[in-house]
This record gives sequence, structure tokens and C-alpha cells, in this order.
Amino acid sequence: MDLLEQLSLGTILADGAMGTMLHARGVGFDKCFDELNLTNPAAVADIHREYIEAGAQLIITNTFGANRYKLKKHGFEDDVTEINRAGVELAKRAVAASFKNIFVAGDVGPLGVRIAPYGRVKPEEARAAFAEQVKALSDAGADLIVIETMSDLYEIQEAIKASKQTCDLPVVASVTFTRDDRTLLGDEPMKVARTLRDAGADVIGVNCSGGPSQLLRILKQMKHAVLDGKFWVKPNAGWPEQVGGRIMYPADPEYFGDYALAFREAGASIVGGCCGTTPSHITAMKKAFETAPVFVAESISILAEDEMLDEPAEQPTQLAQKLSAGKFSICVEMDPRADSRLINYWLAHLFYMMPARM
Repeated sequence: MDLLEQLSLGTILADGAMGTMLHARGVGFDKCFDELNLTNPAAVADIHREYIEAGAQLIITNTFGANRYKLKKHGFEDDVTEINRAGVELAKRAVAASFKNIFVAGDVGPLGVRIAPYGRVKPEEARAAFAEQVKALSDAGADLIVIETMSDLYEIQEAIKASKQTCDLPVVASVTFTRDDRTLLGDEPMKVARTLRDAGADVIGVNCSGGPSQLLRILKQMKHAVLDGKFWVKPNAGWPEQVGGRIMYPADPEYFGDYALAFREAGASIVGGCCGTTPSHITAMKKAFETAPVFVAESISILAEDEMLDEPAEQPTQLAQKLSAGKFSICVEMDPRADSRLINYWLAHLFYMMPARM
């Protein structure tokens, strides 16, 4: 069945993180994850298999950074087509082995360079790079294109244009937000939703960012801006924290299960996980969907604009307030491995000096 037809029947469960799972298998963050489609296909295929067994109805190819600009950093800029084709083929093989009807989404991430007016890369150059990747994904048999983790509306619009001009597959366009519910360049959720709709995205998305709580808040605002839109939500497992030299995510599977229902009730058409999520998170979301009544889209009640948020956005820190007011501020970067006595000395010295410097 066509993806958009399937979405009219109910919410689809997508997979979770690929990078998190590869890193857990010993792949360093400095490596080119996309190139593993060629050099370690078994690891990639095994992750797809785990997500399918967990209940995912849609899996995303391991091609997030498989564009010419990002691959050039690893010396693979001439392998764009081969890496993307292999990514789709691995996902489709995992689907075939499962004997299930699973959608395969061709993953497209940011180029890793700034485009005009914020950078030197021209819009037409960016569009060509996106088109090169999208064509490889489409030709290899992807069922849809997912443009994700974008923070620049100029860039994502070029990616959508490239997709629409290159193939006739459905396009998901997904943006990431900072702690203050704005993109890195300052765009708020309602503007983002309208921009993606006007650019031609078939499904409007929000992914990565903070945990489920923040993305539920953002989803409600996006839904308010585009009442008839279809929405994609894939949150991180909370904000990442460094513990003992390891990157840890606080949101456990049970927490995701609870929020899966909240996303569905708020109007999400596709729900899954981003950084820090695992097959266990997807399993919990699947169980939540199976045990709760089927959601009826027509029952959504659209809240008034001043009632949209069921919890306030995180307030600016004292530092942010001072900077915005043009006040002098002192910042200190401390090595957590430093002796506690040295840290206390410098903090005491800092507080002693502050009144004279304000």
C-alpha cells in the first residue's frame, strides 16, 4: 500500500536510532557510519532486523550523512551512489527476510555545510547535492524520502525541491529544535510547519531535539499551524548526558510508551525514536499502541493559540538573560577531572571578583 494511503488508516510506528546502535557495537563517532553499508553490511542489516522484530512498520536507511559534502570529509565523495544504493538494498533485504510489509525510507540529512545566505554554498549547488543522493535512494527502491534533523529552512527547502524534481516518492521533511523551542536559526514551530507545507512536503516532521515532552509541545503547535497536515515525530531519548566518559540518554522505554499514545492523540501520523533510542523503546511504543483504543483523527480538538502549551517552554538561563540585555558576563570552563580543591578556589575567586566587574 502507498504510504499516504496507509497513514489515512492510522499511526505508523517507525524505528529508532541507527547511530546509537552502531556505536554500541564499537563503531567510533569519528567513523563514517554510512560507509559501513559497504564494509560492514551485516552490522547495519542486523540493526534493521532488530527494529523490525521490535515492531517497526517503517525503517530508515543508514544514509543520514551519505551526501557529497559529508562523504568528502572521509574521502568517499565519489561513492555517493554506491553507498546510498547499498543502504536501501540492506534495508530491503531485512524486510524481505521478515516476511512483513515494512516501508523503507531513504534517509537524507544535512549537507554539513552552510548555504547562502548563511554560507558560501549556493542554493543550486545544495539542490544538486541533495538530488544526487535522492536519485540513488529512489533508483534503489526506497518507498519514501525522509529529510531529517534539519535546522536551516533554506537548506531543507532545497532538499524538498530536489526530491520533488528527482522522484515521485512521498517526502517527509523534519526539523530539529533547540531547548527554547526554536530552530538553531531562530524559527518557531508554527512558521516551520507552514514553510514545510508550502515547500511541498507530504509529511511535516520534528525529530531529535530534546525528549518526548518537548516534541509533544512542538507537535501541538505545528498541528495548530497546519490543521490538515500529516506529522512525523521522532524524539531523542532525552537530552544526552556524559557519564563516566559515555554518552547516556535518560528516557527509558516505558517513558516512550506513555508518550507514543500522547503523540498519536495529538495528531502524529508516524512515531518513532531518534538518538539514544533502541529496539526496546520501539517495543514499548508498539505495546502501548496495541493496548490503547484506536485513535480516530476526527476527534482531535484544536486548542486556542493561548491554550496550546500544556507546559511552558524552558525559560532562558540567567546567562542568556544577561547577554540579551547587553550586560557584562563572565564565563568559566572547568575540566571535570580537575581536583575539587582547585575548582573551589577558582569559583571563590570568581565570586569575589564579580561585584567589581559588573
